[in-house]
Amino acid sequence: MVDQLDEAHLRLSGAPVATRDDWERAAQAVLARSGRAGSPEELLARTTVDGLRIPAMAPRRADREDPGVEPFTRGAPRRPATRGWDIRGRVVDPDATKAASTVIEDLSNGVTSLWITLGGNGTRLEDLPLVLDEVYLDLAPVIVQAGGGVTPIQAAWALADLLPRGEGPHPFCNLGADPIGQSVRFASAPEQTAPAPGTTGPAPALTDLAAALAHLAPDLTDLTAIADLAVRLGVRGIVVDATVAHDAGAAEVGELGYSLAVGVAYLRRMTEAGMPLEVALQLLEFRYAATADQFVTMAKFRAARTLWRRVAQLSGAAPAARAQAQHGVTSWPMITRYDPWTNLLRGTISAFAAGVGGAAAVTVLPFDSALGIPESLGRRLARNTSSLLLSEAGVAIAADPGGGAHAVEALTDELAAAGWAEFQRIEAAGGILAALADGSVAGRWATVAAERRRRLSTRRQAVTGVSEFPQPREPRLRRRPFEHPEPAGWAADFESMRDNPCGTTVFLATLGEVAAHTARASFARNTLATGGIDTTTAGGNTTVAEMLSRYDGSAVVCLAGTDAAYDADGPAAIWALRTNGAQWVILAGRPKPELAQLVDDSLAIGDDVVAFLQRTRAQLPDEGAYR
Repeated sequence: MVDQLDEAHLRLSGAPVATRDDWERAAQAVLARSGRAGSPEELLARTTVDGLRIPAMAPRRADREDPGVEPFTRGAPRRPATRGWDIRGRVVDPDATKAASTVIEDLSNGVTSLWITLGGNGTRLEDLPLVLDEVYLDLAPVIVQAGGGVTPIQAAWALADLLPRGEGPHPFCNLGADPIGQSVRFASAPEQTAPAPGTTGPAPALTDLAAALAHLAPDLTDLTAIADLAVRLGVRGIVVDATVAHDAGAAEVGELGYSLAVGVAYLRRMTEAGMPLEVALQLLEFRYAATADQFVTMAKFRAARTLWRRVAQLSGAAPAARAQAQHGVTSWPMITRYDPWTNLLRGTISAFAAGVGGAAAVTVLPFDSALGIPESLGRRLARNTSSLLLSEAGVAIAADPGGGAHAVEALTDELAAAGWAEFQRIEAAGGILAALADGSVAGRWATVAAERRRRLSTRRQAVTGVSEFPQPREPRLRRRPFEHPEPAGWAADFESMRDNPCGTTVFLATLGEVAAHTARASFARNTLATGGIDTTTAGGNTTVAEMLSRYDGSAVVCLAGTDAAYDADGPAAIWALRTNGAQWVILAGRPKPELAQLVDDSLAIGDDVVAFLQRTRAQLPDEGAYR
């Protein structure tokens, strides 16, 4: 009987089924009412920072395979619904006593594995025994990462010496070797510090990579020793950390291509040393960044599994060894120092996307991470984000909930194709080491970073609380500072100006009653606040003379009103303000030609806000550093 049912029998109502043409007509009517004429497909489609097109409506496609089945696009074998993903806490604290307390607090309250940085801003190598003194390493996996001043072999042995030898450690412990990733991270770090006040600063660049690669040979030689050690201990030994590409400016395509190339480089090292391919594959774990771009993040994790399965297949691995172990980490550049509470929203969306995208382990960076060493509140909210998603929302009950959705599937396919093409470009250059050395990889990352910066500057990609809806007088949270600079975030251009607020104000020369000018006045006030510029205002008025009577003598003024008010009173208001001391006149909105020649600058939606703010700051008294 079931076989005889067709789509008509399975409809839930008698309403006719809408076609794509129906959707286009309905969408076109809505767009027309907002003054946007044209094809809905063209008007509503968007592109990723990598240039991949996301259509307004994806074409239908056949369903994927079941979860747990090759090519693992829909995930590895299904996780128990009662557990979901591994909640992995990050421990970065040079104070060993506080780090040990953090570890126990996290493991006692929902964290199921630990990710510990050794060296740099993290735990000192010799303090690891104290930090893990009360941790049962057969129950809680620990993953180490070599930071500044620590080599991969040193980090690996530091953990290996603590692992139990009897019944054995947890098999998901990881000695954390990633010599290529470590070189890229420290080569890119100097250029990722916050730009000087009033400057946009350089795009992320791997300026010191040649020097870093020159010292890489011993660490790559040690890789096979670490792999052998991991096999003897029954744990993983290597992390392919693609977040280094993300932090250096790459987007999803760059991350995918980099991770495949590094993974292949490590496989070659191990197999050339005589290790069986299937054994080498099981030693690898891949770490990817998760951003608040929900569907793109979901698709990236799905595409990564598909691509790595293909690598393993072409390498000759048996089907059982082709699955990719994934660790998702909420994006470091995404988080902000100002209005840090909004990082909770970013972290929740990112963790959700990574988890339902199939990551086996998820780390939510505490909301106060960008301010310094996170405190107890930040860590608690971070681990509870995953706990709530799993236990309250139940998002892990269904495996791959995005599977079968045409938009998710189409985006997965696009990312997989683009990621594979990037991997092939790297291999054609001679592999990841050669591609890093010749600058081709860094060049593509820089191109993507420049495009992202353009979107941030024009607020096409908004950063809530920083580039949009700032709180100029928000109380600042204080945290213990990192000893070494961490990568600056996407909002660094705005935050560097907020770090140095202007001592003088801009006068908002409003024209007309409050109801008339409030839209443009609010737009101008909020925009100026994103650059650390405070304002005073004329408020509601009915004449230019009334507005002028409230003028406070500021050197920089911003005219704000309706187009009709500009036509009627704009020239007179500008002349009056200049006569009474205004030296720099800005118009809120796109000026008509006759007004454009009367003002010094203007501000409208779509403008480069960072450049506008820098020009404005240069005109304010005592702001010479920004000239």
